[in-house]
Amino acid sequence: MSRNFSKPSLSIENQIEHLRKHGMQFADRDYAINWLTHSSYYRLSAYWLYFEHPKKLTGPRFKVGTTFERVTALYEFDRELRRLTFKGTEHLEVALRGNWAYQLGQLDHGHSYLDAALYKDRAEFHRNLAKLANGVGRSSETYIKHYRDNYDVPALPPVWMVAEMMSFGELSRWYSNIKDRSLRNKIADPLGLTETVLVPLVRHINDIRNTCAHHGRLWNRGFRMPPKLAEKPQHLNESLDLTARQAGLRIYNGLTMLAYVIGNISPTTTWHSELIELLISHPENALHEMGFPTDWRDRPIWGA
Repeated sequence: MSRNFSKPSLSIENQIEHLRKHGMQFADRDYAINWLTHSSYYRLSAYWLYFEHPKKLTGPRFKVGTTFERVTALYEFDRELRRLTFKGTEHLEVALRGNWAYQLGQLDHGHSYLDAALYKDRAEFHRNLAKLANGVGRSSETYIKHYRDNYDVPALPPVWMVAEMMSFGELSRWYSNIKDRSLRNKIADPLGLTETVLVPLVRHINDIRNTCAHHGRLWNRGFRMPPKLAEKPQHLNESLDLTARQAGLRIYNGLTMLAYVIGNISPTTTWHSELIELLISHPENALHEMGFPTDWRDRPIWGA
């Protein structure tokens, strides 16, 4: 038996009336019209979900005191969180690109990365190689075009060139597939982590980065691949939430580890203080929804 979608498309005026009927309050109708025009009902629905009663309860959909303005304040907080988090992931991404390219370039020559014997999963290597070759063939980057125009062998550019054109996801797959653990650790060492921690962290940060890049809801999102929690150094371990069930899926541990890595890469950055300032301004004071423990400001990474 087929299941047909039958929900109607509502005008903005009807969207407001629909929300009002279910218990949401509006202080300024023009303000709401502007938001719904430029952000869309469906996008905002991810933020007013926080204000809804559980689905099984009877009665009004929204909790008492829910206003459209509280919803948009939460949206604005999340927008700023995405901006700052994306800025933070750049530090890790650029450092990993540089370390990966340098260490592989030091093996013998700039094309050593093309040796299949370096990788533990040959099938994965060939998939990554095919994707890279396709990217090189289509790239309009000046340095890639220069290589194509002037060299035939090897067909692909040296590692320090391809490192700059890979997506973060591609870089993560090339790095994690390296067979030699000591080589993975050489790449990880300048970031202050072991490879056993950095490999899953990079995958986790890539998920976070993609959420930011596509303007998705970040603040209370759950992640399918949480990071492996570092046992060392001690001040990082003491800053992580090692016990709470939701903490592994929410963003707290990922942000804590990112803050630690950024501290190693760029000790003078203001990113850390900017993020703390934003977090303590959360409009609903609901950092627990992000996996933050109540004593997070007393933990070493986040301490004043």
